[in-house]
Amino acid sequence: MNLEEFYEYCISKKGVTEHFPFDQDILVFKVGGKIFALSSLKQWELGQPSVNLKCNPDLAKEWRVQFEAVQPGFHMNKNHWNTVVVNSDVAASFLKEMIDHSYDLVFNSLTKKIQQETLDLS
Repeated sequence: MNLEEFYEYCISKKGVTEHFPFDQDILVFKVGGKIFALSSLKQWELGQPSVNLKCNPDLAKEWRVQFEAVQPGFHMNKNHWNTVVVNSDVAASFLKEMIDHSYDLVFNSLTKKIQQETLDLS
């Protein structure tokens, strides 16, 4: 997966917005105002891309055992976030499933009102 594919996949989801809240390096994707994915553009340029994704705590642990490329979330709550090294032992198709899982967790945590507003904006 390259940066463009990652970007297009995340931004294509309903109600997703992109931000640079920390600096001009960290690309952040939000749904309903809450982060579900973030990644360093510099790391993509250096050929060492990784993405931080929200994850169910039990599943997060399972994926860390199953994949060498899945580590506790860098600079994030280690129980709820994973850092996934892109183009490693995690296939692009499974990385998309991980992105879907992160998006769904965040979207489902939103109030019903914000969920509806998010869907109406799409």
